[in-house]
Amino acid sequence: MTTISRWDSFRDMATLNSRLNQIFSEYGRGNDELTTTGFVPPVDIYEDAHNVTLKLEVPGIEEKDLDIRVENNTLTVRGERRFEQEEKEENFHRIERRYGSFSRSFTLPNTVDSDKVQASYVNGVLQIQLAKKAEAKPKQIKINIGANANAQKTIEGKSAKSAA
Repeated sequence: MTTISRWDSFRDMATLNSRLNQIFSEYGRGNDELTTTGFVPPVDIYEDAHNVTLKLEVPGIEEKDLDIRVENNTLTVRGERRFEQEEKEENFHRIERRYGSFSRSFTLPNTVDSDKVQASYVNGVLQIQLAKKAEAKPKQIKINIGANANAQKTIEGKSAKSAA
């Protein structure tokens, strides 16, 4: 006697998705061996009225190993996290932190003044502030209410002089 089972495409797709996620999560671990492949530090980018600010997480990298350049409206940040050679590889049980070089490039908007760039490095966070050009900053314009607002001010000014 044969057993008939109903085919459920959603269950099969979920199983396939789960298996692919497992395969890709295992890829790149290198069977827990020392890996010196590069990494990509995460970045937060936000903007206010005066600056565009980038914050990159680069813990364990010395300031001398960071390179920040602005060329042709492109901001490029390069760096290298070096593996400490104090311990021998066979003494490690697991190495999950990434070591090696990285490079991140960002296209800058035309509103940024590339001559006014400041960078600071505190507690493993690299903060880069890009000042906006003066013409890109918001301007507040005063609104006169009524068609005769200027005429009224002039009349008031003359009447004040006449009274004096």
